[in-house]
Amino acid sequence: MQKLFLLSLLGLLLFSCKHNPTMVQSHKHLIADTAMVVSANPLASKVGVQILKQGGNAVDAMVATNFALAVVYPRAGNLGGGGFMIIRTPKGTATALDYRETAPAKANKDLYLDKDGNVIEGLSRNGGLAVGVPGTVAGLYAAWQKYGQLKSWQKLLAPAIKLAQNGFAISETEAHRLNKYKNDFLKWNPDNKTFIRDRWLKGDVLKQPQLAQTLQLIAQKGPKEFYEGKIAQAIVDKVTKSGGIIKIEDLKNYTPKFRKPIVVPYKNYRVISMPPPSSGGVALGQLLEIVAQYPLKQWGFHSYKTTHLMVEAEKRVYADRAKYLGDSDFYPVPVDSLLNPAYLKQRMADFSLDKATPGSAIFAGYFQLHKESFETTHISIIDKDRMAVSCTTTLNSNFGSKVIVDGYGFFLNNEMDDFSAKPGVPNQFGLIGAEANAIAPHKRMLSSMTPTIVTKDNQVFMVLGTPGGSTIITSVFQTILNVVDFDMNMYDAVQAKRFHHQFLPDYIMFEKKSFSQAVTDSLKQAGYKLKQVKYMGVVKAILLRQGQLEGAGDTRNKDDDVEGY
Repeated sequence: MQKLFLLSLLGLLLFSCKHNPTMVQSHKHLIADTAMVVSANPLASKVGVQILKQGGNAVDAMVATNFALAVVYPRAGNLGGGGFMIIRTPKGTATALDYRETAPAKANKDLYLDKDGNVIEGLSRNGGLAVGVPGTVAGLYAAWQKYGQLKSWQKLLAPAIKLAQNGFAISETEAHRLNKYKNDFLKWNPDNKTFIRDRWLKGDVLKQPQLAQTLQLIAQKGPKEFYEGKIAQAIVDKVTKSGGIIKIEDLKNYTPKFRKPIVVPYKNYRVISMPPPSSGGVALGQLLEIVAQYPLKQWGFHSYKTTHLMVEAEKRVYADRAKYLGDSDFYPVPVDSLLNPAYLKQRMADFSLDKATPGSAIFAGYFQLHKESFETTHISIIDKDRMAVSCTTTLNSNFGSKVIVDGYGFFLNNEMDDFSAKPGVPNQFGLIGAEANAIAPHKRMLSSMTPTIVTKDNQVFMVLGTPGGSTIITSVFQTILNVVDFDMNMYDAVQAKRFHHQFLPDYIMFEKKSFSQAVTDSLKQAGYKLKQVKYMGVVKAILLRQGQLEGAGDTRNKDDDVEGY
């Protein structure tokens, strides 16, 4: 009898092991020879590598990794959001793919104002009115159609479908996020209990059968089902029920766009990044052009002179961002003028090594005009043929608008908050904007997302990007400088402490232990205000040097992961 009991117990344990997914450990640092994927979750990174080993290229792997993140990283990985992608082929051709969300046809510049013209707090961040028309599914399909190597669209979604059906063991970080937003989930989705428990714990299994069925529909019928079929109607119904204005025509009319990337020189390198409606490429290009004129290596990493210069450059660049940047399909963004070395030299004409320039004294530069949070996520991939893809995608806030599409199990974005609800009034990241980023029907909202590829001698050198809202641009900027000017390897460059200034509010944000006491004292003496923050940016990067790939996930996020072979 005792023997029978023990056998039964053993059988139970084996069954439990088979049907209860275990935690997958993440790797923050890896050296590989052939190919590499860096993402925000080890399950997603493994999916990307799996596709590469099955003969897929970097774009195939990017698509599969994105769909996997929609399952295992629901706070930012998504079907109901959007993003940007930089693709560089083995032959050296680079393109930018914009699948940013758009404003609904019924949107207008006063959408979030009361009768007195004041911004209504929270209206652009929560509920149906915060939702922009999603671009992710259409964007991933467009990337695969143009650049994918695998012929089967279904194969790219199969791993994500399996993860949604069978479930996965959540991390401590994901458990914390699900617990934190429980009341928001209940408020906007009273009938959906997928993400609701008394208390989520590390190792609990999250199954998403509705999302699995949604992914299956997209696998079988492509994006048309999402933008014109049953899923589309369900999106419209839920948005309307939650106070929003998206109609079926908004979804039918959505189109991702291939654009010419921003390409700027920096010393012996070329930096390829995203054009408007992302501000990332223009701002990054401005920052690099400004600091290229100064001896950063001689001054040293996080010395007073280096920090002071970088902060003053950031102030001026973010002032330009606030005035001039928006959707170039709606507003004549003066990209060439903003990146003109003569203009940038003039912008720094009042720069002094001795003192800070007050924010109140800095305005956007003038020239003749010729007629995005830590709740984002990023993926970097290099394949065996040295095709490189850098992709940043988001719902904007954690779990976006907190609205889940009934019966289909995915969150919708709250990207409408990235518009300027009113000129001069900051959004949730403290960023201000002007008419260039005012709300208009079908317009894409300005972003800070900065997916970037760096080349040297016409070969891929670095692939990187990060979440982090307004700190995305400066995190990418500093990571590049860490490698190029301060001779760091990829891992050290990603882990290095960061600082940030965005013009307004007028203070330096910095991570703990960013500066020595002497540098802190010198900054204060120069007139700077300093504010310590927990962290900024969660960079995911790959460095290709002497034929070897070095991948780095960011220790600021416990779930960041590098996989390769």
